[in-house]
Amino acid sequence: MHYLAVARVLTLALTIASPVDVKHGNLPESARRYLERLTGREAFRVVHSELLASALLPPVVPGYARQTGLPCSACHYQFPQLNAFGRMFKLNGYTMTGLKPITDKDKKDRTVLELLSFNPISAMMQASLTHLATAIPGTQNTTVAMPQQLSVFWAGAISSKLGTFSQVTYSTSGGTFEIDNVDVRYADHGKIGTTPVVWGVTFNNNPTVEDLWNTTPAWSYPFQSSETTPSPLGTAQIDGGLAQRAVGVGAYAMANGTLYAQIAAYRSAVPTAAAPLDTSARNVMSGATPYWRVALQHNFGTQYLMVGTFGLSTKLYPAGVSGPTNRYTDAALDAQHETPLGNGNLVTRFAWIHETQTNNASFVSNPQAAASQTGTLKTLRASSSWYPSQTLGVTLSAFTTTGSADTLLYAPEAVNGSASGRVNSSGGGLEVAFNPRENARMSVGYTMFNRFNGAKTNYDGSGRNASFNNALFLAWWFTF
Repeated sequence: MHYLAVARVLTLALTIASPVDVKHGNLPESARRYLERLTGREAFRVVHSELLASALLPPVVPGYARQTGLPCSACHYQFPQLNAFGRMFKLNGYTMTGLKPITDKDKKDRTVLELLSFNPISAMMQASLTHLATAIPGTQNTTVAMPQQLSVFWAGAISSKLGTFSQVTYSTSGGTFEIDNVDVRYADHGKIGTTPVVWGVTFNNNPTVEDLWNTTPAWSYPFQSSETTPSPLGTAQIDGGLAQRAVGVGAYAMANGTLYAQIAAYRSAVPTAAAPLDTSARNVMSGATPYWRVALQHNFGTQYLMVGTFGLSTKLYPAGVSGPTNRYTDAALDAQHETPLGNGNLVTRFAWIHETQTNNASFVSNPQAAASQTGTLKTLRASSSWYPSQTLGVTLSAFTTTGSADTLLYAPEAVNGSASGRVNSSGGGLEVAFNPRENARMSVGYTMFNRFNGAKTNYDGSGRNASFNNALFLAWWFTF
């Protein structure tokens, strides 16, 4: 069934043959000039104002609004979902500004200083309440987190071609401030023949954090989740395994507003580990980890479609910085579809990740950490959000993870383990989000499991059922 869904998406993508069309007639003049200057006027023909008038960005950062002079709604249906103008803003290095910069030139009339006339600092806070269908043994149910997260952002243009999204976060579960997502970009534009091209370089600490769509792991749905609910076993390395544990440099380009391609290389950089990394380190890369991304996007009729692929291949030392390694090769297919619905918009996201594991180090370790030398892991996520207005959003989601059985890698353990050595988990969810203001979000969601870590009943070997982990999640999220 998963392969059939992928085939249908790829078949639809074959209809793509011309540049992405974007309506910018309703945007402020500064935003229209920005689009035309950075992408070429010919790449943006006039169609469908709905798809651009409600564009989207990474978690809504008021610093960007102060910098551009545009409201959050110019780049978000509801944060943190990106649309055409928001994607273009990010592609071009977060550099658009509606303010007069502070500049200086040398004796040869070359610009040597170009600073924003304000400090691009913003903040974000999340609070939450989580209630499990059946409490974890020995714990109190209905957990309140205040804050669940507290973040400070430095996000904005550094110069006309250089900008940043950088985040430091305090987590209640960790009790410390730590470096969160960072994406620093240099972006420029030109032509290959008559084809307009936006190109750039990204320096970041999380493969997929630089991506423009809400299908890759760094920005995928659910946009906010509980930190206290049990999580299924089996997560691909590209699915957060290297987040804030690696630093990479990559080059990217968007041709004619249609074809996007990127390649990057990462090395381990663990903020809490010894420097240089030594025998106390865990899951350190051997050599460099390559990452790739290719996507094709197009507007046709009233519809927008992106279909793409991304992946990486990494070798990790389970302990220390020498000896045998475990190898993980991740390849993924993704798609995002946007269409007007009623007075609002419907955004549907799809991602399928396949990981091949070669557990050389874990298989020969003493004590042995993997029962099999090879394995696979497959994850499928789909979600569809209807935004009937700027204040309301309703999302339905489904997810499934399957993989090879391994009784050591996925060992029995109360609540979080697997009695069968399998990771197979599946379920779905419903979320309703209300934005009383563009920079404030309140949501209520319910997540249901019909299978958890390999079984519906007694999945952990200690009597816990998959449905016990069904969770009600109330959240409050605002930025300023």
